[in-house]
Amino acid sequence: MATPDFIRTIRADAGQQLLWLPGVTAIVFDDEGRVLLGRRSDNGKWSVIGGIPDPGEQPAECAVREVFEETAVHCVAERVVLVEALEPVTYPNGDTCQFMDITLRCRAVGGEARVNDDESLEVGWFAMDALPDLHEFGVFRIKQAMAEEQPTWFDRS
Repeated sequence: MATPDFIRTIRADAGQQLLWLPGVTAIVFDDEGRVLLGRRSDNGKWSVIGGIPDPGEQPAECAVREVFEETAVHCVAERVVLVEALEPVTYPNGDTCQFMDITLRCRAVGGEARVNDDESLEVGWFAMDALPDLHEFGVFRIKQAMAEEQPTWFDRS
């Protein structure tokens, strides 16, 4: 994931200390019920699509923007799937972040899935019974997004 300019500005003052940041994940389905995934250029693994909202950007706008930037697919956000504070992560350069992830179910409305920036090596549509190896983060979000009548999931622990 490319680091947004506004975070670079914050890092100039904050150094590598923990930053609490919003994150948005988009679970995008097409009319055939397939899910859109990208194989990340930073680690080579398949993943759901996501990113960091710009200051003042609404989560649904961020989801739509990130999906198009990474995959050239146009989508609309349909509903919030889950909201979850993730565990802190330390990047190879020593920067530490903790994300509040807002996952949205989205529906593809146009475009052809292709690599559209330098964050992905591949992108594609996958049937639920033919998913590539995914981290539990993505698998859980896909399952939650598939449940039509499921209310928004919150960690109640």
